[in-house]
Amino acid sequence: MKEKEVILTTEGLRRLEEELANLKSVRRREVAERIKQAIEFGDITDNSEYEDAKNEQAFIEGQIITLEKMLRNARVIDAAEVGTDVVGIGSTVLLQDLSDGKEYRYTIVGSAEADPAALRISNESPVGRALLGQPKGAVVDVEVPAGRLKFMIRDITR
Repeated sequence: MKEKEVILTTEGLRRLEEELANLKSVRRREVAERIKQAIEFGDITDNSEYEDAKNEQAFIEGQIITLEKMLRNARVIDAAEVGTDVVGIGSTVLLQDLSDGKEYRYTIVGSAEADPAALRISNESPVGRALLGQPKGAVVDVEVPAGRLKFMIRDITR
């Protein structure tokens, strides 16, 4: 089965590589030390510290596998290649909500980098999907769980 392509910006790639390096070099060592200390307490059959450390070790190893898979399947979007004529991955879009006139600025990123709190929305989200390929001035209708939204694209930048 083919693995899913992971779309990343250059910044997103750097962050994932840093996170992976931290897990491999720092976090693995910390957990190994915790396991070693727990073993020194004696019998590990009823040792909750040992169990906690082993569970954390399994979690970290799972994160490492996930990040390595994401990096292996990464397609990096270079900001210099992102145009401003239509919305694409890597575009920063100024939207105006046509129901109340409020403006929102979002950056369209791949799902691995999505962080709505930081105004980075996924190209796979309803809003992101509706915006892709649209030019400045376009009005987009978006079906979201809360209902229907209508936005005008006021500006597209990198």
